[in-house]
Amino acid sequence: MIDKLFPLDKNYILRQAQYVLEEELMDQMVYELKRSYTFHYNPLRLMDQTYERILDTFDFPTDRIRMIYRQLCGIYRFKNKDNQLELLFDGRSHFDKFKEDWEAGFIAWIQELGQHEQYVKTMLRMTLLYDTESRAEWAENHCKAFINQYFELKIVKRQGELRLKVG
Repeated sequence: MIDKLFPLDKNYILRQAQYVLEEELMDQMVYELKRSYTFHYNPLRLMDQTYERILDTFDFPTDRIRMIYRQLCGIYRFKNKDNQLELLFDGRSHFDKFKEDWEAGFIAWIQELGQHEQYVKTMLRMTLLYDTESRAEWAENHCKAFINQYFELKIVKRQGELRLKVG
């Protein structure tokens, strides 16, 4: 399950919804990454070696993209701290509502992030254009830093715990 990223990270229903959608939304991240690459670097969709590799790659280490997904999960919970359950009159459970809200918010975020070349380049380096572990690790660290900067967050280490804080 996803670890607590800040002291009031207690929206367990949302965390569970994020965990259930993890694989599906990681696939969506890769799909949006391919779209972003095409938009930025190959709008004419000319088939060169790199573009063909990006489109044809489906097998790559997922541990790094999983870390980015979980970072975005934590940021979403941090920005939507209110865990007071609202009254639902449409017959859905809170779990289903949180799943829908998270999925819509997540897709909007990765589309926004995909407009930034730094995000696209680092995500490609650790997924579709993966070549060495050291480059993937470098890309992951830069991607995390970019995401924290984009959402204006700082991670503060106190008493052995990492905590999110608005910058």
